[in-house]
Amino acid sequence: MKRLLGRRPCGALCAGLLFAIAASSIRGADAPWAVAIRDAKVVTVSGAELPHATVLVRDGLIEDVGSNLTIPADAWVIDGGALTVYPGFINALSTWGIAELAPAAGAGGRGTATPATAQPAATPAPRVHGPEDRPQTHSYERAADLVKPTDRRLEGVRAIGFTSSATFPNGGIFAGLGALINLDGQRGPDMVVAQPVGEQITLRTGGFRSGFPGSLMGVISYVRQLYLDLDQYQQAKAIYAAHVSGTPMPDYDHYLEGLAEAPRILLPADESQQIDRMVAFAKELKQPTVLYGLHEGFQRIDELKQANMPLLINLHWPERPRESNPADVPSLRELEVRANAPGVPALLAKAGVRFAFYSEGSETANDIKRQVKKAMDAGLSRADAIRALTLSAAEIYGVSDRLGSVDKGKIANLVVTKGDAFEDKTIVEYVFVDGKLFRPSKVPPASPAGGGGAGPRTAPAGANADLDESGEPGGDGGRN
Repeated sequence: MKRLLGRRPCGALCAGLLFAIAASSIRGADAPWAVAIRDAKVVTVSGAELPHATVLVRDGLIEDVGSNLTIPADAWVIDGGALTVYPGFINALSTWGIAELAPAAGAGGRGTATPATAQPAATPAPRVHGPEDRPQTHSYERAADLVKPTDRRLEGVRAIGFTSSATFPNGGIFAGLGALINLDGQRGPDMVVAQPVGEQITLRTGGFRSGFPGSLMGVISYVRQLYLDLDQYQQAKAIYAAHVSGTPMPDYDHYLEGLAEAPRILLPADESQQIDRMVAFAKELKQPTVLYGLHEGFQRIDELKQANMPLLINLHWPERPRESNPADVPSLRELEVRANAPGVPALLAKAGVRFAFYSEGSETANDIKRQVKKAMDAGLSRADAIRALTLSAAEIYGVSDRLGSVDKGKIANLVVTKGDAFEDKTIVEYVFVDGKLFRPSKVPPASPAGGGGAGPRTAPAGANADLDESGEPGGDGGRN
């Protein structure tokens, strides 16, 4: 990128430098700057579409949006006449940002992590005798402490418009506390928007060495027991707080402290029988609950509507494995799920059930784009698809006051396209993450897992210059 060379008096230049230095202490190494996307179609999601509007971005926030805005003199201008502005897309359940959990090339899905370096064989874990041994319980682990901007997947998914993710650790029955993160930052803590946003429960049944819990029934019993323990633990703490003198202090339990912090739990509900089980289980646990999976939701639309729980739908639609044996004959149930799963979002939207999308098993950008389009081909409207990727996800995690729509005062997470989102010929021209500008269309394609490629193209502060097709200010722009 060319350097800004001033053609202004020294006093003004020095003042500008001092301002930039002061601002860098607030927002890392990036000085405050403004960009105006002028005369674009703006899909606010929270309200009506604006056919010819301007979006003004400054200091990481949407400073204003409207049809008759006065563009400040210090703003760089993007001619939006052929462009559409959407809120940045949100992956509602992933491991994005936790580099250690990135699947190996050609692999997919959560729980297929490959360590960066070879590790010695682990010492076998001692046999678990009961819930007091806390088997496969990582309820205290925080995604906010694990995320890093070096995850190779981030560049690839930013290139199709994803700017945020509800990221969770991935291990054990209780996987840990998730965080809502932005998909860029100088350091891991810079990425965190909100935490904790939930506790993911996986109901894994393997890896117990024939000890407790050892089966699905045992796992469900263990989850139930831990929440009974939590209730007792909280009562004991309340009694001690009210009567400190003469009352034994309850023992600290970091497993239960992790559960207590979670504002909601995430329960797996992919198959129809599992949906029934988890709807009933959520009532028993008495915790705010989000169900995830839902590929067989087409068989339980009425029940899901009545349950009135937020849903996270996995975009990795069931398909015939690419390397399957041609002689293998799928069951009728497998064929039925493959045919009907992509239609679940449309059925839920028609029923008025709130849902968002996530991408387990679909770590490549092209796969995610194709799978969203498949849901649209199965009857989901573009507006409902965009909402599921933006405002609905933000609402489910309690961050709609700062993410999910193009509204004044919200974090400047935006995707700007030439063409309608997720169409084959659509080009993502600009992506803003926390106000930082990326040019995906000007960066060489990333590797399948989202790594490689050139770095971002960013725009520093400038004097009301237009951005040309190269991503640099057109004309003189006040520099050499």
